[in-house]
Amino acid sequence: MSFFAPPPRIETEVFTRLPERFRSARRSAWADANRAGRPVDSFLEGPSFDRQGRLYVTDIPFGRVFRISPEGEWEQVAEYDGWPNGLKIHRDGRIFITDYKRGIMLLDPDSGRVTPFLETARSESFKGVNDLVFGPAGDLYFTDQGQTGLQDPTGRVYRLDTEGRLDLLIDTVPSPNGIVVAPDASFLLVAVTRANQIWRLPLHADGSVTKASIFCHLHGGPSGPDGLALDAEGGLLVAHAGFGTVWRLSSRAEPLARIASCAGWSTTNLAFGGPGGRSLFVTESETGVILRAGLEVPGLPLFSHAA
Repeated sequence: MSFFAPPPRIETEVFTRLPERFRSARRSAWADANRAGRPVDSFLEGPSFDRQGRLYVTDIPFGRVFRISPEGEWEQVAEYDGWPNGLKIHRDGRIFITDYKRGIMLLDPDSGRVTPFLETARSESFKGVNDLVFGPAGDLYFTDQGQTGLQDPTGRVYRLDTEGRLDLLIDTVPSPNGIVVAPDASFLLVAVTRANQIWRLPLHADGSVTKASIFCHLHGGPSGPDGLALDAEGGLLVAHAGFGTVWRLSSRAEPLARIASCAGWSTTNLAFGGPGGRSLFVTESETGVILRAGLEVPGLPLFSHAA
C-alpha cells in the first residue's frame, strides 16, 4: 500500500462497551495459547446483524455470545464450552458459529442452546475454524486457521454446499482468517493474517480453485488482516488487527479510505448495519468495545437479508 498516496481518514466513535457485569479478567486456555497467558476479560469477534437490527458478537475465550440492541444495550444469549469466533446468520434464522475448538456450531437465539453442526472433515478434526460467509445460493464458506502461519502454511478454506457436500478448496494458506464471496460466487477473498495479504481464490462449480493469487499486500505490523466485508460498490473493507484500522479498498485493491479506531489497536472484525446499512460496526477486541463509523457507501446485502 506504500505505492499509493495516503487515503482519506475517517474517524470512529464508541458505539457501546461490554458492560462491567460481564467482565472478569482471568487466565484461560485460549489466552495461554494466544495471549501469552495474560488474563483477559473478553475478546470480541464475529459481529453480525439480524433482521431486527440487533448486533450479535462472540467472546472467544469464555464461550459467550452477546446480543446488542440498536440502542447499545447488551444481553448474554449463550455461554458454553467452546471458543466461538465467526458468526453469520442464515436467512432462515439459524445462527452459525465457527468455533475454534469444536467446528461449525448452531446457536438457537431463543433458547441460547449451542449444538454441533459440522465437527470434522472426513472424520478428521479441523485445525481451528475461524470465520465464515454464505454465498448467494446458500453455500457456506469457512476458513480453518488453527496455529498456521509462515512456519506452517497449511491453513485451509472449505465450501459446504446446500446438499451437504464438503469441498476442500485450498490447503496451502498461512493463516486464513476473514472471508467474503463475490456477489456472483465467482471468487473468494481471504485474509491471510500472518502474511499480511488478501488472497483471491477463483471458484469453479466442481469444487476446485485455480490460479489463486494475491489481491493485495498490507504494509505489516504486529498482526495483519482479520475480518472482511464487501460494500455495494464492490469495495473491500479490511479490519487490520494490530494497527487499529479498517481499510477500504476498491475492487482493484486501491486504498480509498482509512477508518481509524478511537479505542485501541485490535480492530478484528466488522459488519454493516444501521439505517440503510451505511454504518460500519467494528469489534475492538482487546478493549471490549464496538466502534461505529458512518460511510457514504452502504454494505453489500448479505444472504441473511433475503426473504
